[in-house]
Amino acid sequence: MTSSTLFISVLLSLLPISELRGGIPYAYFNGVSLWLATPLCILTNALVAPIAYTFLATLHKFFHAHWTWYASFFDRFVANAQRKVHPKVSRYGYWGILLFVAIPLPVTGAWTGTLGSWIMGLDKRKTMMAVFGGVIVSGLIVTSLVILGVGIDSVFIKRI
Repeated sequence: MTSSTLFISVLLSLLPISELRGGIPYAYFNGVSLWLATPLCILTNALVAPIAYTFLATLHKFFHAHWTWYASFFDRFVANAQRKVHPKVSRYGYWGILLFVAIPLPVTGAWTGTLGSWIMGLDKRKTMMAVFGGVIVSGLIVTSLVILGVGIDSVFIKRI
């Protein structure tokens, strides 16, 4: 286990593409104990909601007003997030956000859940609690799959 492995695991846990699905397996398959990797990646991924809300409240408004390429990209991303999150939130409320974030599949995670909640104008504090709950469940699911060895490493690591 090296500090660079931990750094990359933290970075993967923060990125919208990988989140916990990338951070925990990466750490484990590079020699980090699951007892360290799981809580580290969960806590890192839980920071996504406050980071996203801070960005949306400040920099997003500036970028959207001044950069047309950003506005075009972000508007498409927002439409996609709203389409995915709205059915679950309208039916289950904040439990829907928790369940949406808890499913460790691509495009279901803390970033999309937070963005969808922001788009729908939901309460910031309740959203953060729902996202944090979903991140915990997702982290436990990913850790369980790694422990069970259900070939999860083949999803993240290409064998040569």
